[in-house]
Amino acid sequence: MVDMLSFDSTDAAYLDELADYVAVPSVSRDATPETMRTAARWLAAQLSFAGGRVVETAGHPVVRGEWLGAPGAPTILVYGHYDVQPTGDLAEWRTPPFELRVDGDVIRGRGVTDDKGPVFIVLKVAQAFIEQEGALPLNVKFLFEGEEEIGSPHLPAYLREHADELAADLVISADGAMWRPSEPSLSVASKGLVTLDIEVSGAATDLHSGRYGGTVANPVHALSEILAGLHAPDGRVAVDGFYDGIPELSDERRAAIAAVPFDEDRYRDDLGLDGLFGEAGYSTLERLWERPTLEINGVLAGGKYTVIPHVATAHISCRLVPGQRPERVLQAITDHVLAQKIPGVRVVVRPDEGGVPAYTIPADHPAIRAATEALAHVYPGQDVLLAVIAGTLPATALFEEVLGAKTLFFSFSTADENLHAPNEFMRISRLREGMRAWERLWRLLADGPHRLAPVRGDGTR
Repeated sequence: MVDMLSFDSTDAAYLDELADYVAVPSVSRDATPETMRTAARWLAAQLSFAGGRVVETAGHPVVRGEWLGAPGAPTILVYGHYDVQPTGDLAEWRTPPFELRVDGDVIRGRGVTDDKGPVFIVLKVAQAFIEQEGALPLNVKFLFEGEEEIGSPHLPAYLREHADELAADLVISADGAMWRPSEPSLSVASKGLVTLDIEVSGAATDLHSGRYGGTVANPVHALSEILAGLHAPDGRVAVDGFYDGIPELSDERRAAIAAVPFDEDRYRDDLGLDGLFGEAGYSTLERLWERPTLEINGVLAGGKYTVIPHVATAHISCRLVPGQRPERVLQAITDHVLAQKIPGVRVVVRPDEGGVPAYTIPADHPAIRAATEALAHVYPGQDVLLAVIAGTLPATALFEEVLGAKTLFFSFSTADENLHAPNEFMRISRLREGMRAWERLWRLLADGPHRLAPVRGDGTR
């Protein structure tokens, strides 16, 4: 199979175009509706060949498009998002976050790698097919949302309402970074997520620590006791039922993980730590890829002044693995916390909505085989690593539930590019590498040894 597209624009021309997209501060958490629509309209204009349009939802709009001119060929749904994370402390940025800047062999700016740059790659590939060959090699639908960074709260309802229109044989996500820059990789799993708050309250108001100290229960003390009881000293989660449903890690899987080149000393040093810690009995990479976690993300109470706070709150998140059910994990934690009877305080557990189960795609799925071949073509002589995304992409479980379609992660972002942090960047070389790989992937899925079997009208293959 021979790639035929040429990507003749200079890097400068591509970057000038991408700069217009990055300049829109589409922070879904707090941007104005008009700002979000500006980013959506930019995307819709890029999809003019596919009837690109901005479609309202109960929240920020989605961008839709479809090119269905390949009868009998498979149909894919390309997913990505146009919203970005807040900037955080501007003083920590080396360059203005919403001005794309070239810095040596990388570009910097909020959203360049999550997810505006990776989406841009797909757009350029599709446009090149239309301009140079007059058609795409397979049927392609596009769905870009504006709420991924806040948990996609309105995507489920929209997807269910428009499931027939968005039906596809495979979803390909431009979101979901490669594991590291040293070799090409594909993710065959991502962890699930549940979050909750634990609130401990005491008196009706904050109390003077001199006048009342030693006579009332302190909610911060009580909360600290509860939080300390969530883990055993060896790092294992000490919540009955937390690990229910998780299969034992097989010898074969452990051997496969052990074979992945991984420098624990460098991992530790890059984090500025003196040592690593986690669930006993597992290697660092096993814990990262295969084991669930319970983390305390923050504690709110009082401050640096002499009071006994009347309330203390902890924010908790759990990353889940296959076999765990979000609702059961939340119930197990709730039961564990409320079973601790601490005198003088009231304890409430408040689970957040929208728990997400873990997601997996078989390593022998045609999409994984095709993507592996596409990456091997672009990165000759390098092994393609099958990795796990330790984070959570809520849309994957949703696509499988509503559309009955697996999702292939095919992003040319890498996990070290300061996603969600100040000084977000993307390697410039990834733009053209990504374009070549997406072209190859589409050709393989349409008419190659790993061609997808299109779904017929009766829903069978």
